Amino acid sequence: MTALTQGSAKSLTALKALQQAVTKALDKKQRLGQYSVVWRNGQPVLTGADAPKGK
Repeated sequence: MTALTQGSAKSLTALKALQQAVTKALDKKQRLGQYSVVWRNGQPVLTGADAPKGK
C-alpha cells in the first residue's frame, strides 16, 4: 500500500475510502474463492487458488 502524507484533507479522505473499498473487495473475492489481479513490480499478477495459469 502506498503511504501518502501530503495532500488536501479531501484527497486524503478520498484515498482512505478507496483503499478501504479495495481491501473489502479483495477480502470478499478471497472468501468466495475467486482469484484477483493485482499490480506488483510493474506487472499484473493473478493471485488466488483458481487463478489461470500461464500466459
